[in-house]
Amino acid sequence: MQSRTAAARPGRPRSAAADAAILAATREALVELGWSKLTLGDVATRAGVAKTTLYRRWSGKNELVVDAVAELFDELRLPDLGSLAADIEGVVLQFAAILARPEAKSGLMAVVAESTRDDALRERIRASIVDRQKRLVVEGRARAQCRGELPPETDPSETARTVDLIFDMVAGAVVHRTLVSSHPADEEWVRGFTQVLLLGLTGAAAAESAGN
Repeated sequence: MQSRTAAARPGRPRSAAADAAILAATREALVELGWSKLTLGDVATRAGVAKTTLYRRWSGKNELVVDAVAELFDELRLPDLGSLAADIEGVVLQFAAILARPEAKSGLMAVVAESTRDDALRERIRASIVDRQKRLVVEGRARAQCRGELPPETDPSETARTVDLIFDMVAGAVVHRTLVSSHPADEEWVRGFTQVLLLGLTGAAAAESAGN
């Protein structure tokens, strides 16, 4: 039986340059046209490739948009600012800035809405965006443990659950703030959010009272 990999590449080898051009063209089209008016034909024209080239790589518009948006989130870097709180604030501000970009905003909202009735698309979003960005949580926790800010963990399953929970709390709060509520995730909001994340509700309230 022929493998899926071999069947997926019957012609010339896949070109990284063509992929980059297609994803950049997709983001450009999202800015100018929005998700609803974006077509694979328009993206192909902007990228200077044949439409068949897109279909050899992506099965449809939704998958293409997921990968184009995923590249934006791959730009996220965890800064080393000397403390866990400062590091969180730094990466959350980056995250909010990416979500404020029109190509990220329109693309992410559209594919998330489409994924409510498409399990394969939901899994692609999870693999291409969510799972890839959990690296930031893993990196931040490891750094904080080396500083002595967090205790070490020896149970891998407990570590995985903690990473999932932290990611869900951060991503959920920032996405809701910027895309649902349409309020800015500015430095003041990010500082307050980080305080609640690290100290909990009672601890954050006590810290705020002590500062007044």
